[in-house]
Amino acid sequence: MSQKKESVLDGFKAFLMRGNVIDLAVAVVIGAAFTNIVNSVVKGVINPLVGAFGTKDLDSYTSCLKGPCVVDKAGNAVSGIPIMWGTVLSAVLSFLITAAVVYFLMVLPMAKVLARRAAHERAKEGVQETMEISELEVLKEIRDHLVRQRGSGESTTTTGRPTP
Repeated sequence: MSQKKESVLDGFKAFLMRGNVIDLAVAVVIGAAFTNIVNSVVKGVINPLVGAFGTKDLDSYTSCLKGPCVVDKAGNAVSGIPIMWGTVLSAVLSFLITAAVVYFLMVLPMAKVLARRAAHERAKEGVQETMEISELEVLKEIRDHLVRQRGSGESTTTTGRPTP
């Protein structure tokens, strides 16, 4: 039973020490910090820009679905059914900004790097194949030359010249 516990612990350690788990943990931490930055940009820049055309905050854009909507100071609906589409719009803008930054600053450059690396690897493989083919051709020529020499009955010296 102690062997089983050790193997489970060893497996858990191996799982934690894999590079992709560490990378995932770093990505989550960076993502959380990045989310705070994007939310600050939306609340500090986008909302005031939108507020220049209407109210100061996107969260204040609401519609009432049923009856007169009355909301207390805490933001809870006292009567009616408020639809807070300004909050949804703010979340959509946050998502679009996050997606755009991730795509243009992370995904696109990484795709270019990976494409260059793949092209380099393909070129390297092409050179290797060419070298293998040329080596094969040279070996075939040597073989054919030796077969011709044996067939004609010539004996050669170490210099490759026929002996008299």
